[in-house]
Amino acid sequence: MTSDTKQTEPVTELTAELRGLITGARFVLFDFDGPICRLFAGHKAEQVAEDQVRWLEARGLSGLLTDEERAEPDPHAVLRAVDRRHQGSDLVIELEERLTSQELRAVGLAYPTPYVDPLIRTWHAVGARLAIATNNSPLVASRYLATRGLTDCFAPHIYGRTPDLSLLKPHPHCLNRALSALGAEPSGTLMIGDADTDFQAAERAGVRFLGYARNEGKEKILRAAGAEFVVGSLQPVLQILRGQT
Repeated sequence: MTSDTKQTEPVTELTAELRGLITGARFVLFDFDGPICRLFAGHKAEQVAEDQVRWLEARGLSGLLTDEERAEPDPHAVLRAVDRRHQGSDLVIELEERLTSQELRAVGLAYPTPYVDPLIRTWHAVGARLAIATNNSPLVASRYLATRGLTDCFAPHIYGRTPDLSLLKPHPHCLNRALSALGAEPSGTLMIGDADTDFQAAERAGVRFLGYARNEGKEKILRAAGAEFVVGSLQPVLQILRGQT
């Protein structure tokens, strides 16, 4: 066996395993922000989180957050922090509505994930049933999909944030809703996500998982969580689905 063969052997093996994962999926659940688009590509998530903190401060409620939480760049983390202290309160409801408004504003500047539009259309065309399972507002996912002409590939199976924030991923609630509505067997279902919470939710729902990591930091987080299959681009997934590998 030559050194060249040794170098390519793991790639061949991974491709075979990845092919089985992809071609064996009769139902595919997509996380939204990450695998389908970068929602906050033009309307930064950090700015949204800062706006949440300022809004709380203006109401004399900055004490609800720790210093670490006030510096949090993820608006979902700020929302969850407030919900932990005042679960289901009018304050949380209003803060969630403000986040939804900011997410809707971000749709117009969102950046589509490379290769995902043809991937979605191809998977839909070969007969797979598709759904969205996201921590974002379902209104936001629906609006974005409409701008890309992808609504028919998913509708009505778009499951996102509900008033009960304890059901956000890693809780498998939105995945289980999708499985139930699709009549899907978990063993025939694949979840595509870019966060450790996506992987954890998939494990709890009993579905297989493919991680999408657009950078090394994302990949490290997914690997540390236990994700076995992680790709840095959706191109090989599309190629496998088209039978091009």
